[in-house]
Amino acid sequence: MKLLINSQRDFARLAQAFEGEFDSDCNLSLEIVDVDEAEIRRLNREIRCVDAVTDVLSFPALDGICGKKINKKDFPFDLDENGDVFLGSIAICIKRAEEQAEEYGHSFMRELNYLAAHGICHLLGYDHVEESDRALMREKEEKVLKKIGAER
Repeated sequence: MKLLINSQRDFARLAQAFEGEFDSDCNLSLEIVDVDEAEIRRLNREIRCVDAVTDVLSFPALDGICGKKINKKDFPFDLDENGDVFLGSIAICIKRAEEQAEEYGHSFMRELNYLAAHGICHLLGYDHVEESDRALMREKEEKVLKKIGAER
């Protein structure tokens, strides 16, 4: 099954790297939107009650799917216009991604792919509240990024 990413940027390699990282009987889709600092701050404030600029926010459409098979019949109300299961949306603050790339000493594209991978992991049900969950999520992110040559 394929992961289909709707974005104004090219995430084809990242989408392909996620293949085999989830179990599904259908294609999965998601959208990634570039936003400015004002918009990510507004979203963060309104959704998370945190009045601050952040780098990435994820808006999952499905709950309780981490590590489980995603069956199309279980999510008939979450299908996109192509009949694929819609995982949700990701907002990435481009200015913050540029700053972090410089701060961490790697390319903007590496940072952008990391933020997208991080967001996709959230849409697939991963989280990093507990340390054990954080380790599992980081392992998935690094595995996917390594497939595209964007590992740390």
